[in-house]
Amino acid sequence: MSMAAATEIRLMTEDDAGQAAAVETLSFSDPWKEEVFREFAESRMDTCLGAWERETDRFLGYAVLREIAGEGELLRIAVDPPARGRGTGRKLLEAVTETAGKHGTEVIFLEVRAGNEKAVNLYRTAGFRETGRRKAYYRNPTEDALLMELRPV
Repeated sequence: MSMAAATEIRLMTEDDAGQAAAVETLSFSDPWKEEVFREFAESRMDTCLGAWERETDRFLGYAVLREIAGEGELLRIAVDPPARGRGTGRKLLEAVTETAGKHGTEVIFLEVRAGNEKAVNLYRTAGFRETGRRKAYYRNPTEDALLMELRPV
């Protein structure tokens, strides 16, 4: 059984904030703190989805979607480094688009480091298209951001 098949996606709660923050720290040069994940888990306009390994209930990753007035923004998505390359990110992204569609969201926006080829390929495979670029948007290291969108959801 593949990792993706053995993965359960469910809503995160405040209690999952520490695990999400740990994956965040391993994934981003500008990591969000645990408190930020708690706030997102409590927010009515945000959906925090987590991925857990079914057999062990090990936390594998998360996605944070904000939806306002028919538009969604994928604020963050990350998978624990040892669990990468096994379909967990794809499964999280599918859950994000499914959730957005159920909520009547018409478009999902995201930004991604231009050099993050695996993420860019994941988004393109899921139907996102590049709509722009922000020069030198990211720091540590300095890098452009690709702006992407998926419509219709």
